[in-house]
Amino acid sequence: MTVDLEQLLARMSWEQKLLQLQIVWRRDAAERDELVRRGLGSTFWPPSAAETNRLQRIAVEETELGIPLLIALDVVHGQFTIFPTPLAQAASFDPSVAEDDARVSAAEARANGVNWTFSPMVDVTRDPRWGRVVEGCGEDVHLGSVFAAAKVRGYQGADPAEGVAACLKHFVAYGAAEAGRDYNTTDVSDRRLRETYLETFRAGIARGALTVMAAFNALNGHPMHAHRALLTGVLREEWGFDGVVVGDADGVAQLVDHGIAVDERAAIVLAIEAGVDVVMGGALLVDEEGVALLSRDELSEDRVDEAVRRVLSLKQRLGLFERPYVDAASAVTAPTAEHRALARRAAERSAVLLANDGALPLPRQGRILLAGPYAHSRDHLGAWVQHFAAPVRESLAEALAAELPGVEWDVQPGADFFSATDAELAAVAARAAEADLVVLAVGEPSTLSGEAASRADISLPEAQRRLIHAVADTGARIAVVLATGRPLVVEDWIERVDAVLCGWHGGVEAPAALAAVLSGRANPAGRVPMTFPRAVGQIPIHHDHERTGRPARTGGALLTGAALELAGPNNTDDHYTSKYLDLPLGPRFGFGHGLSYTTFALGPVAVSPAVLTRAGLVADGLEVSVTVRNTGDRDGDDVLMLFVTDEVASATQPVRRLRGFRRVPLRRGETADVSFRLTADDLSFWADGTTRRLEAGDFTLAVGDGTSETATRVHLREES
Repeated sequence: MTVDLEQLLARMSWEQKLLQLQIVWRRDAAERDELVRRGLGSTFWPPSAAETNRLQRIAVEETELGIPLLIALDVVHGQFTIFPTPLAQAASFDPSVAEDDARVSAAEARANGVNWTFSPMVDVTRDPRWGRVVEGCGEDVHLGSVFAAAKVRGYQGADPAEGVAACLKHFVAYGAAEAGRDYNTTDVSDRRLRETYLETFRAGIARGALTVMAAFNALNGHPMHAHRALLTGVLREEWGFDGVVVGDADGVAQLVDHGIAVDERAAIVLAIEAGVDVVMGGALLVDEEGVALLSRDELSEDRVDEAVRRVLSLKQRLGLFERPYVDAASAVTAPTAEHRALARRAAERSAVLLANDGALPLPRQGRILLAGPYAHSRDHLGAWVQHFAAPVRESLAEALAAELPGVEWDVQPGADFFSATDAELAAVAARAAEADLVVLAVGEPSTLSGEAASRADISLPEAQRRLIHAVADTGARIAVVLATGRPLVVEDWIERVDAVLCGWHGGVEAPAALAAVLSGRANPAGRVPMTFPRAVGQIPIHHDHERTGRPARTGGALLTGAALELAGPNNTDDHYTSKYLDLPLGPRFGFGHGLSYTTFALGPVAVSPAVLTRAGLVADGLEVSVTVRNTGDRDGDDVLMLFVTDEVASATQPVRRLRGFRRVPLRRGETADVSFRLTADDLSFWADGTTRRLEAGDFTLAVGDGTSETATRVHLREES
């Protein structure tokens, strides 16, 4: 059913229009129901299909205009079937993982009445102290852009009426919060804003995202909920976005706290005039008595009509005028076998083998001691999980016992997340001395990451570090399983263990997936999506940092990529260079790092055409090819990453930029040809906040897999 939205808008009173521009939360059910009867436009999920239908019936059948509700929920990495956290999904370097998550989330959410999710979070961030890194894809713009598009594709599908509306958040530069402290201010140059923070949003909008959420932060002194130059100038006028912009929770009201509005009435005017269409929380735009908070003299009716038009259009795109109700009797409220299988696949593909001196995969026989809080804890779901999500069914101890029944398992607690007694540590050390191998399952509990979960110290809690050292003091071989919502500082123990498998917070099927990877039945191929620093003092640290006039070198050679990561301690002979006196060069584990149970060899990089001109690049692009061979004795995936370095430009460039990646499955002994296509945009850069340039000159093209690289250089000519 197609509704004439202009006719509907013409019938609406001022109060009815304002009601469409608010989503309420933290209101009791009776108050919410009354607001729906008055014509409220949006609310959060009740949460059940039956209750959602009841609210929709009030909106459609008991109001003058019969406008259905937008029913929203933060379905970040699962409704009932919880997938790995978004940061973990990014580690898979496989956008199908993110798309599967979004598609399953949309199916479960829509069947139960949710039609709008406040996801994906596409904030690029370089500071792991910030708790919300767990919700995004890490430090890289290209990786984040590809995953943003995949999530939008999964949530909305080919027809949004069959899915849920995606919401790109948090617009913009929320991930650049000073000191990694949530909600803190940001100060970013126009050039960096374009190169780093806007691009993931542009990619999501290009893929068709229907909504965008404004960020809590102020950017360069201007709070984002009132930033007209970006909310309207860039989003609407430059990019042509015609969807809905929603404020974050009480974000409009908090313009008063930012100090740019005298009261909440003024804050609402500022936000709506700047480009916010829907106000989340705060004062009611129309109170319980039907009185509007603001008059036509205070708020432009043309701007209100524009916002209402967008809200109604969103409802039409979602098919709500035609099908406002769901089949509550058949709504599934628990994971299906198919959804569990996809969640397990995602967790297996997200695991990153950070280090391995032969301790993994685990032997199929012998005596293995399993200790640490994650031996028994089922806290694998991660941040941003609702209370109705399916719980984890088994512990890692149970999953490993089922995976490797020939092993004599000795399971000891050793330490809780935050506490360990001397007696507990002594007991686990004594058992370690008798074991053939020790597996220590350690990490952050889910509560240590997510919103309002910034940490000044991003190392493991002290009790768990003591556990690692107590076992290492026995001389036992140790494999660490690390569950975390962020990159951690691991310097005080990393050299004392034989292997580290990072499983992140892997979701509802995490224990089974970890067991499969530890046993070798699944070969790890994840890569680090966000740098693991050696110390908090290195932050911000990321692979695509800009060049400096005095770069640190080893033996006179500038190191980048895998070479920098592997250079080791005391790896510079230049004193007056950009470095720390008390740290080796580079991070502990850089972006793209990841090991496998097999080995791979890369061939030379080939390019076509051999002669590259500006006109040819613009018209046809540049093909970059490489061969990769599995040289080991196991099947496995290799992740190939294409990096571009602009050797000389009119503005300082990053040492490298990721411009493509492929996850390639290879049987043992198999060889594959892998190609990437670069466009003119891939070799261009922002000279400032307004001008994007493609300049002639030399470009280094490097293809690496996290442990080795092969490269070539091409010259872009002005003329043929």
